[in-house]
Amino acid sequence: MYGSHTGHTRPAHAVLARVGTAAGALLLLAGCSFDSNSSRPAPAGSTAVPPPAQRPKGQSPFWVNPDGTAAKEENRLRQAGKNQDAQLIGKIAEQPMAEWIGADNPDGQTRGFTQAAAKADRDALLVLYNIPHRDCGQYSQGGASDGDSYRAWVNKAAQGIGDRRATVILEPDALPHMEDGCTPQRFHEERYALLKDAVTRLKEQPHTKVYLDAGNPSWVTPADRMAEPLERAGIDKADGFALNVSNFQTTEASKEYGRTLSEQLGGKHFVIDTSRNGNGPLSDGDDHEKAWCNPSGRALGVPPTNATGDPLVDAYLWVKRPGESDGPCKGGPEAGQWWESYALELARNARG
Repeated sequence: MYGSHTGHTRPAHAVLARVGTAAGALLLLAGCSFDSNSSRPAPAGSTAVPPPAQRPKGQSPFWVNPDGTAAKEENRLRQAGKNQDAQLIGKIAEQPMAEWIGADNPDGQTRGFTQAAAKADRDALLVLYNIPHRDCGQYSQGGASDGDSYRAWVNKAAQGIGDRRATVILEPDALPHMEDGCTPQRFHEERYALLKDAVTRLKEQPHTKVYLDAGNPSWVTPADRMAEPLERAGIDKADGFALNVSNFQTTEASKEYGRTLSEQLGGKHFVIDTSRNGNGPLSDGDDHEKAWCNPSGRALGVPPTNATGDPLVDAYLWVKRPGESDGPCKGGPEAGQWWESYALELARNARG
């Protein structure tokens, strides 16, 4: 998490990953706004709803986890007779979201997710988030105990992916935290080496795309400050960089930042987390935690798609899982835990 001492807004993260079971088979209509009839009707005589279907592949190639938290919550609300709330949560459940790979059993997790995605003829979207000294000791603190442990963890994660299709967002915050002074200088050289090794190892998998996290437009500014850190972390071997992970900056602001950064990196492509940026960021005034930790009035953003209409933007993704808390602030639970009232607000405020 991000404390108020440095003066930049930044994200919070989910650190839990759950291996899904089976993929859905039905297709739903897709678009860049939400389907107003997104709720899936319950079969006659039943209060349960079918599991979320996969989105049309031409619009979004990413896997929808039919056993995700939002899908389970939608069913629970339906069975409790809370149909309006269930329909709102359905806006989240029906979209492909990233699976955050935990510290334990990385090969089992990545194997389970990629196998389920492959069975549905979709791509898995994964986040590797286990760098040593992660999150500067704040809400999402933790990570591997040392460099050797981290390399072994990445190797297992890559082995689990195998030759199946996967898009990996690599280590949210790891580079920006060095640029903003949060991560002590004595850890910098090792971190650059670990990220570079991770990119190299993941790219040994034949169908794995890798995007190094590059923060968001309100964090490390101007954008060209992120060019050298990305170069030192192996961006030349990666497919590109990721912006706005777990944050709320607008898509347009992220594009502008990304284009500037791309120019410094030989035209590298990027992806944008649009999971909660539908209403843009909350003005923080002098309270920086207010803007990044469960801010009020936010909304779901553009649904995940690789049809961005921008040659530099490979995809809009839901990297942060909407409805999961940023941390124990504003009455929220621990980072990564489901928070129903916040999920409902995000869905209720979504356009369309």
